[in-house]
Amino acid sequence: MRTVILAVLLGVSRLAFGDIYECLEPSGAKLFTSDPKEAKAKGCKAMNLGLPNTVSTTKPQPQPGKAGSQPTPANFPKVDQDTQKQRDSDRRRLLEQELANEEKLLAQAKKELAEQESVRLGSEFNYQRVLNRLEPYKKQVALHESNVANLKREIAGIR
Repeated sequence: MRTVILAVLLGVSRLAFGDIYECLEPSGAKLFTSDPKEAKAKGCKAMNLGLPNTVSTTKPQPQPGKAGSQPTPANFPKVDQDTQKQRDSDRRRLLEQELANEEKLLAQAKKELAEQESVRLGSEFNYQRVLNRLEPYKKQVALHESNVANLKREIAGIR
């Protein structure tokens, strides 16, 4: 009885932790398979993956004596306040320039979308064709709106 249970457990574990094979197609593409017969037929190499990957749900606690567990030393190099303020103002200026440029691009994209929405081509009997033609213009508007929002959020986060 023990032998049967052991054989079943070994068979199940073999299925759960089967070998993975990496094959190279004639076109140069990689193919991965867990079928040993297919791997042998195609001349694949077995990959040594070890145990399966696991993800921990708890955050590891810092260990005493390891990096991150001790406060920053007093003699650690720091930037003086004037230098940091200058860097922050330079960063703000660059971000504001990017924001102005992105707002111009957004206005242009909205204009192009409006122009395309006002046009109806003779070949567009089905409204879905109109939607398909307008889709890239709508995507451009959405992209620039997202960029503007992200830049505004970035600017708001500067000290």
